[in-house]
Amino acid sequence: MDVRATIEEALRDLGIETPFVEIEQPRVVEHGDLATPVAMSVARSLRRPPRDIAEEIAERLSSTGLFERVDVAGPGFINLFLKRQYLWNELLRLLKDPAGYLRKDIGKGERVQVEFVSANPTGPLHLGHGRGAAVGAALSALLQRGGYSVEREFYINDAGRQVQLLGESLFARYCEALGREYPIPEEGYRGEYLGDLARSLVDEVSDRYLNRPFQEVQDFFVEYAVQKMLGWIKRDLEDFGVTFDRWQSEKALYQDGTVQRCHEELKKRGFLYEKDGALWFRSTLFGDDKDRVVIKSDGTPTYFSSDIAYHWYKLQRGFHRIINIWGADHHGYVPRIKAVVKALGLPEERLHILLVQMVNLLKGGRPVQMSKRYGEFVTLREVMEEVGADTTKFIFLTRRHDSHLDFDIEVAKASSSENPVYYVQYAHARINSIFRKADQRLLEDLKGADPSLLEQDEEIALLKKLLLYPLIFEGAVRALEPHRITFYLQELASLFHYFYTKHRVLTEDRDITMARLLLCKGVLIVLREGFGILGITAPEKM
Repeated sequence: MDVRATIEEALRDLGIETPFVEIEQPRVVEHGDLATPVAMSVARSLRRPPRDIAEEIAERLSSTGLFERVDVAGPGFINLFLKRQYLWNELLRLLKDPAGYLRKDIGKGERVQVEFVSANPTGPLHLGHGRGAAVGAALSALLQRGGYSVEREFYINDAGRQVQLLGESLFARYCEALGREYPIPEEGYRGEYLGDLARSLVDEVSDRYLNRPFQEVQDFFVEYAVQKMLGWIKRDLEDFGVTFDRWQSEKALYQDGTVQRCHEELKKRGFLYEKDGALWFRSTLFGDDKDRVVIKSDGTPTYFSSDIAYHWYKLQRGFHRIINIWGADHHGYVPRIKAVVKALGLPEERLHILLVQMVNLLKGGRPVQMSKRYGEFVTLREVMEEVGADTTKFIFLTRRHDSHLDFDIEVAKASSSENPVYYVQYAHARINSIFRKADQRLLEDLKGADPSLLEQDEEIALLKKLLLYPLIFEGAVRALEPHRITFYLQELASLFHYFYTKHRVLTEDRDITMARLLLCKGVLIVLREGFGILGITAPEKM
């Protein structure tokens, strides 16, 4: 029986129902192996002092046989000291059924859509897009292992002014490549990547469009530019190890009537109105600071127009929850989209918006100058080529998504404990090296190994951390925070390396060797599970 289930059963015995029991690992070893503040969280509803509730819970937990000791501390913390026999038994459970032990069916098949990256197809992906890609892919994998049915989606902003400017910017560079002067629009795109694209276009079509006005050929140039940019984006994401189940076009929402049908639905509900020749959405009814224009007075739709329809369309497709992963610069847009969900008569909790902060690129602690080729930003491709996709992803996931992140190229390239991904992957490679050196007969007889021989402090510390994974996993799923897995893997790897430096695994004592091989196998399983969520490789040699 796992610890959380044991606590939940004790609560039920006391007539207490709580949706989720928070369990943590105390920072101070003397405070126990695990701790829970659950007594304080239910005290208000029970109208009882939390310390009294904690004492009752502790009394029941003491009789379960899982704990060496159960203490109540402070205003109502419950500190748990696990029995060693429990630790040894749990290791055997992990080895017998890794997936069943490490994962929990929290979602029960509930359908979730995760929309992430969704970069405008107007240029290469930058580091901010890369961080969003890492977070979205890891969160999707985390939710899938947590029992949710997940669909990953990229929303293509291929309608509106930005792509028109892109098409005209490409036309200007095409003319330039053929010796004709045509100015890049004032708000157009000036990166050298468009010069490359223009030269490729010249190779394909020669001067076919050279002497024609842009208005006559704009559809071709817009479509050509968007498709080429999308191709670059898809290639970068594939090389980054990130894939999508669906690529949804904004333009298609207009073409198939989705936008119009959504507007009609909101009009029926009384949330769209006309004023000064424009169409407005009554977002102030739902907490926004002002109403928002949907269709301008000249008949041009705003970006908000299709965004309303897009979210309506997501919910029409039967998702129980939709999760948007946006750059932090979109924070002002959050109340608007939440207002849309409310206006459509749906519970606000069906929408989750995670804002991802930007990345500061450093080299040896100093800020990196902007890209020479792309001007205003450093591309994801440039960083991937310098330090690799695994390292890039892992570092992106070392901090909570809404925290600023410093990414130091020199640290990322180091083959040392300073480099977090190297340190964690090296633990995996080290264990594989141990198994390659081990006597094959020992490996075949591991089922007969005795885990109770794991009694050294370093072995017990590693066991405790190893068996903490299911608690970390469930907390990460419920909080939508894949970075918790990254933190955990770093701590697990650190404990393993410390154990490895203090104790030989392959010893002259056959029984001790087999017990330590069991422990190493458990660490290997959990490392691979975490790597699978983060989307990084599990190297056997380094």
